[in-house]
Amino acid sequence: MKNNNLFAALRSAFPAALDSVAIETDNGLCYSWRDLDRATAMMANLLVSLKLPAGSRIAVQVEKSVEALMLYLATLRAGYVFLPLNTAYQSAEIDYFIGNAEPSVVVCAPKNFGWVSKIAFKVGTRHVFTLGDDRSGSLLERAAQCADRHTVAQRGADDLAAILYTSGTTGRSKGAMLSHGNMLSNAMVLKDYWGWKKGDVLMHVLPIFHVHGLFVAVHGALLNGSKMIWMARFDPRRVLEKMPEATVFMGVPTLYVRLLAEPGLNREAARHMRLFIAGSAPLLIETFNEWIARTGHTILERYGMSETVMLTSNPYAADPRYANQSERRGGTVGFPLPGVSLRVQSDDGRNMAVGEVGGIQVKGPNVFGGYWQMPEKTQEEFTPDGYFKTGDVGRVDQDGYVSIVGRSKDLIISGGYNVYPAEVEDVINALPGVAESAVIGVPDADFGEVGVAVVIAKAGVSIDPANILQKLKTMLANFKVPKRCYVVAELPRNAMGKVQKNVLRTQYRL
Repeated sequence: MKNNNLFAALRSAFPAALDSVAIETDNGLCYSWRDLDRATAMMANLLVSLKLPAGSRIAVQVEKSVEALMLYLATLRAGYVFLPLNTAYQSAEIDYFIGNAEPSVVVCAPKNFGWVSKIAFKVGTRHVFTLGDDRSGSLLERAAQCADRHTVAQRGADDLAAILYTSGTTGRSKGAMLSHGNMLSNAMVLKDYWGWKKGDVLMHVLPIFHVHGLFVAVHGALLNGSKMIWMARFDPRRVLEKMPEATVFMGVPTLYVRLLAEPGLNREAARHMRLFIAGSAPLLIETFNEWIARTGHTILERYGMSETVMLTSNPYAADPRYANQSERRGGTVGFPLPGVSLRVQSDDGRNMAVGEVGGIQVKGPNVFGGYWQMPEKTQEEFTPDGYFKTGDVGRVDQDGYVSIVGRSKDLIISGGYNVYPAEVEDVINALPGVAESAVIGVPDADFGEVGVAVVIAKAGVSIDPANILQKLKTMLANFKVPKRCYVVAELPRNAMGKVQKNVLRTQYRL
């Protein structure tokens, strides 16, 4: 019987030379493929020794490290469900995630053990481990006592592999459930579509708590048996130093903007590169064009989300499905990936004509099974014929290229991170003296978009905008905190009393 465990596929792609370098870190450490195999086996055996219920969630909020990556792989290997959490999340957010997911195991940074363990134990989590980015922590201490051989757990393609929380427009996060089959099918398609080849080296500079860094980048490299140059944090000068040793780079638009600010970025620096990929936020056409001028490379922009992994991509090479077109067009996210069905519909279910704008809907083996413990919400987000309503608004041109023109769910994407205004508004509205608030996204050259809060004070109360922002920094992840705040007498409204955010966006553009 075939094992559809994603880890089994990744492990089978390891090169025969297990003692060759798999990951080289920015502090000089080198991990071999054998190290990855042995360490994931030891961590998997630790998890198995805890005698966890089937389908147990392993919630992880730790800084980026190779050991953190190994923990993800070990969770797959042992057949449990991985739950990555953004390192910027504060206690109120972690309280919600742990309360909602009810993980059997929580792994946190050593410095956060005190408050994280209280939250975890309160909801019945029995095991809380620590893992530092300096190879410290109780997880590694315990795993070191376990055997370094482990038989990969048998899993079906539809079995749950990961839950990714994506903020909801109502202010409550939703856990997108991704199966082994969802992620493996997408990784296999991207391996071919992006032309992964023998000898490729990935420069990994992204965080590993979301789809882009953990699934798209890591799965791509492992499935190709490719070495990774591993950077705990993005440093544009360090990236330029190591670029001659790499062939593939993945980043959010903000990273490309910061690299363009470096005088050392030129054709010589990028001479060994094969492919630059951008996603998680819109890439400004100015950035797209300047990158070509400076490096001679054309960035490949693609489109995906937590619920679907990758959906579309500009072509790496000629795509026979679209008249062998190979052009990477700025301002578009390319063609639907092989196996993905994409359509654009009106609110009343009418298929839009070429070039017409409507809601983007998708279907395919990569599309998630639904939201954790939210059957009604899941049903609401799928059409009767099985298409997932992405909430993004876009169009398809006469050549088949998809363009995203807006977000019906009012999403702000800042530096590649999703920010839902309703969630931030709920927090602002609960602050003393606040009557109402509206949070909008405005264009920003560095982050793509940044949040702006427009606040109405209660009658007779004086509010300091700087004080509001300062309070939010203690209550929300930093990427969710608006960059500016204005206190106004009233908000613009339509005849139905709804706040006209389009008016606010025009008024408060930088």
